[in-house]
Formats: sequence, C-alpha cells, structure tokens
Amino acid sequence: MSGLSGKRILLIICGGIAAYKALDLVRRLREREISVRAVMTAAAHHFVTPLSVASLSGDRVFTDLFSLTDEAEIGHIELSREADLVVVAPATADLLAKMAHGLADDLASTLLLATDKKILVAPAMNLRMWLAPPTVRNVAALRSDGVIFTGPANGDMACGEYGPGRMSEPLEILAAIEAALAGDTALPLPAAYRANPLARGGAGGLEGRRVVVTSGPTHEPIDPVRYIANRSSGKQGHAIAAAARAAGAEVTLISGPVALADPPGVATIHVETARDMQQAVEAALPADIFIGAAAVADWRTPEAAPGKLKKGVAATQTLPLIENPDILAAVGRRKQDRPALVVGFAAETEQLIEHAQEKRLAKGCDLIVANNVGAGANVFGGDRNEVTLIAADGMERWPSLSKAEVAAKLVARLARKLSEAPA
Repeated sequence: MSGLSGKRILLIICGGIAAYKALDLVRRLREREISVRAVMTAAAHHFVTPLSVASLSGDRVFTDLFSLTDEAEIGHIELSREADLVVVAPATADLLAKMAHGLADDLASTLLLATDKKILVAPAMNLRMWLAPPTVRNVAALRSDGVIFTGPANGDMACGEYGPGRMSEPLEILAAIEAALAGDTALPLPAAYRANPLARGGAGGLEGRRVVVTSGPTHEPIDPVRYIANRSSGKQGHAIAAAARAAGAEVTLISGPVALADPPGVATIHVETARDMQQAVEAALPADIFIGAAAVADWRTPEAAPGKLKKGVAATQTLPLIENPDILAAVGRRKQDRPALVVGFAAETEQLIEHAQEKRLAKGCDLIVANNVGAGANVFGGDRNEVTLIAADGMERWPSLSKAEVAAKLVARLARKLSEAPA
C-alpha cells in the first residue's frame, strides 16, 4: 500500500498527441491507491475517450462547465477543491496561456482559477511553441505564481522535429506528484480574507447558534441480557458534533451506546433506548439546527422480560414488536420552536436516492444526508463515508471522504444556509 493511499488527484487532460500518456498515469496512480477524478477539454476528446479515462479511474469524467446534471451533483467550485493536488497532463500552450492570464472560459480553466490547491503541469507541445516568447513569458509567470512544472523533455516530436516540448513520461510525472503530495498542498487565502464573512461574531459560522445532534445506535432491551440494535458506531454523528463546536456553536450531543470519547467542549447526554433519546431531544430543544445522525432502532418489544429468556422457552415463542417513536419526524413537523434547519440521515441498501427523497418529505426535513450501507460499503464502523445531500432544490453527491471531512463540509453548508435565511 502506498504511503499516499487515499490522496486525491484532479487530473485535467488537454488535447494533444501526448494525451495517451494520461491513461498510463491514471493507471499508475490507482495502483498506488491514489484516487483520480478527471476533466477533459473539448480537444482532448480527439485523442482519448472519456470512457477510457473513466474505466481506468473508476469515476466519471467531467467535460462541461454548464452541465446541469453536474452542477446538481457537484459544483465546479467543489470539484476544484476536493482534491489534494491538481495535475494538468498534457498541458498545452493554450491552457498555459489561459492560466497565466486568469481566463476561465471552459471547465478546465475555471477549475484552475478556482482551486485552493497547488497545481502541477506537464507541458507537451511543438518545440517552437514551447520556445515562443509568449509561452516563455507565460511559463515564467506561472512559476512565479507557484505552479509546479515537470518537463518538458527533449525528444522526437510527432511533427518530425527534435527538441524540448515532449511530455514527461508517466513515471516521471508520478514522482513529481508524490513529491508534491508529501508536503502541504493547500493554498490559503490572504489573512484578511480567511475569516468567514457569514459568521456571527467569528470565523466559524455558527457563533451564537445552538445545535442538537443525535448519534450512535439505540439499544432496545428484550430481557436483562439481550437487546435489539444496529451496527452504527456513532463516528459520523460525533464528528458532526465536534465540527459544529469547532464552528463556534453551542452543541448538545445525544448519544446512544458507543465506544467513543465525548467530543471536547460538547455537552453530551448518554441514553440507551429510542424513548430515552426522544426525551433528551425534547429537553435539548429549541435549537437553530437539529441533526439526526443517530440510527434509532425502528422497533422494540412492548415490555422487556424481567428475567433472561431461556433458550428452550424462547425457541417456541414469537417475539412481538412495536414501533419506536419517530424522533426525526417529531422534530421536523414541530409547529412551535421548530429548528431553522432539520437534517436527517438515510442509511439505505438499495434505491438510495428514491428512498432518501421519500424520507425527506415524510419526516419534514430540510436536508437528508443519504449513504449506502449495503454489503461492501464499510460505512458502519468505518472511518470514511460517501454521501449524497438531498434538499428541496436538488441534490449533491460528495466523493468518498473521511467522516471528519464529511462533518466539516456539512457544518459549513448548514452555516451558510442559516446565514442566507431571512432574519
């Protein structure tokens, strides 16, 4: 396993004979468990196909800045910032010129202008284009801006000439990528702009706000020994509570039985059953935001047996079940003191989007965070999550992220929503 396993590359493929090398580069990155999302310029389609790139990267290929489908699922700003490094290979003279002059007239150039990560380019062009004074000036400007260059190398050109302009080989580009990823690739804003202008009294966005989060499973006792439960670890809910606290909110976390430490600075209430959690939620309200991340058991027995049910007796019995209170729906449908934002989670094994959309409407939620918990997803108990946000105005799919990253992005999104709401 590579020491850079889990890192993310946004690869921009421009038009040129050397574009075929990008396919080998994608393959070698994936061998090292570095994820790749690719963007192809219009000219690149003449040299490699989106299907080839998608097959090797294991992800969709983005091509159009104004694709409504793309914008509903992942905006160009998000696409430009989710990666750890942006790589352009091959980088044509045209794109280098756009970068040097801040042009943004297609998806590739817009992403390069909007990104908050370092950019690495592997130029490829005819030697006279590379040596032309405008290109020399553009390259000097980009180097001064901090753009990382690998190549070009001397070699035979497709046009029959020999000299500088040949794109570096995939292994050379890979070495440059690994060197870049070994350091800090973030490009912070100037100090004067780092504070969130949407924040109330601070940079976190949730100063002066109250947030209630539920997390973990509930345990519904059958007898003093056995209970009904689910596989929720509470990692995502606890991460959300911590992120909300980091954003400046006053946070109450209502946690079912988990093997996690309480997040620092968060008022944590420990409960066992769904009815316990319901009472704790009601006591914690009102709040500005309610986030129901807990996997509350849907059913319980009418009454727990006072003594342990013996195997022989239990084998001949039918275990009756009744529904537990619907905590999320009760909060979402409140007539008085309803939180400004009610967020639910939908853990599904099939028809993820359809079931999540139905749940949002049925529970009265402003937002549903949907994730696939089917076989192989490794969400329950794992450290990563891949979610789709579903709201009344559309949906947005996020890539696989750590649960801490999902929490931070979700909290930032909610803070922005609150700031945009009428006073």
